[in-house]
Amino acid sequence: MIIVDYIKSCFSSDKELYRSIKNIFGFYPGNINLYKLALRHKSATARKINGLKINNERLEYLGDAILSAIIADYLFRRFPFNDEGFLTQMRSKIVSRSSLNKLSMKLGLQNLVVSADIQPVQPKSAGGDAFEAFLGAVFLDKGYNFTKRFMLKRIIGVHFDVDMLVEKEVSYKSRIIEWSQKEKKDIQFKVMKQVGEKNKRQYVVSVIIDNNLIATSQDYSIKGAEKLAAEKAWQEVEKTLDE
Repeated sequence: MIIVDYIKSCFSSDKELYRSIKNIFGFYPGNINLYKLALRHKSATARKINGLKINNERLEYLGDAILSAIIADYLFRRFPFNDEGFLTQMRSKIVSRSSLNKLSMKLGLQNLVVSADIQPVQPKSAGGDAFEAFLGAVFLDKGYNFTKRFMLKRIIGVHFDVDMLVEKEVSYKSRIIEWSQKEKKDIQFKVMKQVGEKNKRQYVVSVIIDNNLIATSQDYSIKGAEKLAAEKAWQEVEKTLDE
């Protein structure tokens, strides 16, 4: 299969893209059209087929799910004695939009993104979005096992210091409060209810911005529930920052 993909690259009109992907990621694509689609930003939507926009948004959705599953599995095995809250925070540190944007810039992937912008300036999230879409393309082209090996060896093993990430504390509550103050928005962390009894009691906390429910989480302490809810809320806020 590797030889076949290499031969395809030699005779394809997309030789430059083949070469770029090989140089950045270490393999030759099989179906190059998947990768071309993964690198097409929504601003460069060319046409519609049966009402479906031709850009990387669907592949981004798929890649996001594949990435989350791979990282969750990796962390579950890497940290067998840590609880769900720790694993969730670690996963967020790796797959957050800001982390993927930085990764894309480091790899040079954002330089391959096709957008409608005349200037080479793209939305801040374009690189991270493209990486997720690219991962979706790898999954469809090469399968899950290849995608997992590629992600762990070529990306996590090379570009992430997991031990350092363990020590890095990310306060999403502080981030979203600072953002709300800057944007002059009213934000509340509200305890909605308690579930369970005695030692099994958990608190359900919601983040409400300008009277709109943004995120809800629960934990065995109010502080823990606030941290989880703040993280979810910040992820929603991040999606709007570059729109």
